Amino acid sequence: MFTVKNHWSAKEQHECLLIGVTQHTSLENGIIKEVNLALNGQVSELLKDGDISTKKKAISSIHTLGQSGTKRVIFVGLGKAKELTFEELKEAYGKAFSYVNKAKYQTVTVDLDSFSSEQVEVADAAYALSEAFALATYKFDGYKQKSNEPEKKIEDVTVITANDTDEVSASLTVGYVYGKGTNSARSLVNIPGNMLTATEMAKYAVELAEKYDFEVEILEKEDMEKLGMGAFLAVNQGSVEPPKMIVLKYQGKDEWKDVIGLVGKGITFDTGGYSIKPKDGIVGMKTDMGGAAAVLGAMEIIGELKPEQNVVAVIPSTDNMVSGAAFKPDDVITAMNGKTIEVLNTDAEGRLVLADAMTYAKQHGADYLVDVATLTGGVIIALGTEMTGALTNNESLFEQVLEASVEAGEPMWRLPLTEKDKQRVRNSKIADLNNSPGREGHAIMGGAFIGEFAEGTPWVHLDIAGTATTNKTSDLGPSGATGVMTRTLALFVERFEV
Repeated sequence: MFTVKNHWSAKEQHECLLIGVTQHTSLENGIIKEVNLALNGQVSELLKDGDISTKKKAISSIHTLGQSGTKRVIFVGLGKAKELTFEELKEAYGKAFSYVNKAKYQTVTVDLDSFSSEQVEVADAAYALSEAFALATYKFDGYKQKSNEPEKKIEDVTVITANDTDEVSASLTVGYVYGKGTNSARSLVNIPGNMLTATEMAKYAVELAEKYDFEVEILEKEDMEKLGMGAFLAVNQGSVEPPKMIVLKYQGKDEWKDVIGLVGKGITFDTGGYSIKPKDGIVGMKTDMGGAAAVLGAMEIIGELKPEQNVVAVIPSTDNMVSGAAFKPDDVITAMNGKTIEVLNTDAEGRLVLADAMTYAKQHGADYLVDVATLTGGVIIALGTEMTGALTNNESLFEQVLEASVEAGEPMWRLPLTEKDKQRVRNSKIADLNNSPGREGHAIMGGAFIGEFAEGTPWVHLDIAGTATTNKTSDLGPSGATGVMTRTLALFVERFEV
């Protein structure tokens, strides 16, 4: 996919060449100097006249009309070099690759050094390039009848740099792995619930385990009954699809200690149960397994890069359906850890399946827990659709997750979790807990409930109900699933310090 070279000549044959330009781009050296000379100074004139724009993410394309072996030169505006951030660079790359893809060019050459600066070093510019390439060119084909005409897309990217080619190649590889892992999560979320059942998700996890030599365990309904997973099983009661508790283990250390537990909500379709969703709210509920997708995407990245960490991924997967056997409001159920739960809302099912998954992750040795879930509509009301909500019982663990999210470009905002919040989920006359204390602070209540099952284990909760999908196209991908938190989880694992 990526080829790295130290040499470029205007005489070489290239379908298109990407060059980054800032407000103070010099034409005195580098590839842009050679292009300008080949075009008899026209690049200089076009920059002066504004026909080549240096504004952030502006795309300016010129045809060389046979004056160079490169047919087209595409200039990518980067604004002021001193103000350019890593995330903005990714977006600029994304816009450029989207442009190239739509133009149906199959090969692209990139002047990498023109995209680096004092703020973004060459290795980081290479990482941003490959991650943006994967994200921006992602497409979910869907299920329409296919045309017989082969689709033209970018097949090869040649990267030109005056720097160490081995270092650049390594950065390109890592960035691409992160992008592809995110795309895998996107595709899982985009698949309809009748096609991605709990059984199919378990098969996907098994294939992942076989590819990367993970230890894998799939608990069947009978296994869960023996283990007393009453909270998880209650959600599955109304379904004809069998539930699956999916466990993947990656051991990157000699001893199974300091284990990171990644727990992802895997509700493949959510009707709301007897607390049924309205007709508008029920559409799109195939995406209620976004947390599971993020965990599986992160495990793909972990499998590729093999960090020196220990990770156990636990995914409780089922749909939440309505039938004569379905659980009901007012039911009392018993979770795996023995706590009883009064069900006040069957549409607050995600926290129930996660309760048993958290307990099971700890049984597998998890010393630290991060759960990811499309948990509450309340987090969208509180934070909108660009910000993931977070809660924690441990400051230092949260700081590490937060740093990973900043680096990944997947922002989060911490919500408060007080003793009074905890008391609200413990407020039941007939059980230890209730699963829905009311609308006030809904996102906090959902997280507080899950926290009852973290108990003393350091834990971070990520509510991605607002960020798991988007209804608009961005520079780094189409509308639909975002794969959010895939990169954050993988970076957190990679950078984790006890």
